[in-house]
Amino acid sequence: MPPALERLVKNLQRLPGIGEKTATRLALHVLRWPQAQARELAESIGNLHEKIGLCSRCYTFSEKDPCAVCSNPERDTSLICVVEEPGDVLAIEKAGCYKGLYHVLQGVLAPMDGIGPEQLKITELLARLETEQVKEVIVATSSTAAGEATSSYLYGLLSEKGVKTSRIACGIPMGSDLKYADQMTLKKAIEFRTSLT
Repeated sequence: MPPALERLVKNLQRLPGIGEKTATRLALHVLRWPQAQARELAESIGNLHEKIGLCSRCYTFSEKDPCAVCSNPERDTSLICVVEEPGDVLAIEKAGCYKGLYHVLQGVLAPMDGIGPEQLKITELLARLETEQVKEVIVATSSTAAGEATSSYLYGLLSEKGVKTSRIACGIPMGSDLKYADQMTLKKAIEFRTSLT
């Protein structure tokens, strides 16, 4: 394999879920592109760190500070949805069901990996509660062990502040068959059930 192609394959393998075969297939595909198209891809990757930073209010990725959500006057500023990563903001925004603000923790508590409250944007969240008119904080961390631990930790802190704290519902995904759900999913689905009346 030519060294330039091999270098691209090795770099593509650094992406999550990309093994050697997929990286090779992608690299060969890019090699067949016109040079201008390949150069545009390289420039867009190169510009990522130059042009995108963190919003100083909610800590999501943005080209502007504050980000488009934080600077939108039509958003409900009394609601803050706390998420783990900027990708979670994108997912919720695509759903189109939430009109409040966000706060990105930049991870979850993982003591075994050396990630404690100090490594997350928790202090910044508490500071927002002091300066903004927040009525409710929605904790939207994942239902993994680390996500649940982070949720519990946040609940303890937020209950001291006297702000209403809620957790997103967990349970059976729409369109799935009950008998294929794992025990934890079924447990959460029953715990977070809602009334039909």
